[in-house]
Amino acid sequence: MRVLIAEDEAELSKGLKFLLEKNKFTVDAVHDGAKALECFQSRDYDVIVLDIMMPKVNGLEVMKTIRKTGANVPIMMLTAKAEVEDRVAGLEAGADDYLPKPFATREFIARVKALSRRNTGYADLLLAFGNVKLDCNRYELICGSKSVRLNNKEFQLMELFMRHPHFVFSTSHLMDKIWGQDSEADVNVVWTYVGFIRKKLKQTGGGIEIRTARGAGYSLEETKC
Repeated sequence: MRVLIAEDEAELSKGLKFLLEKNKFTVDAVHDGAKALECFQSRDYDVIVLDIMMPKVNGLEVMKTIRKTGANVPIMMLTAKAEVEDRVAGLEAGADDYLPKPFATREFIARVKALSRRNTGYADLLLAFGNVKLDCNRYELICGSKSVRLNNKEFQLMELFMRHPHFVFSTSHLMDKIWGQDSEADVNVVWTYVGFIRKKLKQTGGGIEIRTARGAGYSLEETKC
């Protein structure tokens, strides 16, 4: 899951990015509305968090521009403005949620998770393919009585595969979706983490595997008998 945070308070932005990454999200953080629009135009997001009072282009204008494109990505407005009129204006302009500052970090994370589930169309936090399940609360692969815990990037990759079985993801797509175009990691990191997940799938004894499609990428398939 990829989240865009547009917040001009550097320390707050840094803290929210840390919290979301700790909860298995991939996060792009920018500090003005113009950069937020650039990011929106260059990649797909599952949730966008916008501060209203930002340099260059304010959050409301950013949201209006996004909505004019027909995009239905969930948007949360994050702002010091807490008056009823401001909240109503934000929601009527196309926001899906509105969280005034100051706020509890646990509430922020819960709301982002709720918005991300709304965007994917999945209500369950237990994904299944073949005889293997992915617990999105505990970050575990489960097959029968066996379970294996995944780390942050492993979970993000596996969640993407579980939501789109049989779909062939290119290395560049996985790199952008999980690590981001601005990541300093080498593309070989994708191959490395696919290897980690393959080992953990074997540990569960499940009947699914991440298969390599030569020259195309990777897909999640049921193991051939």
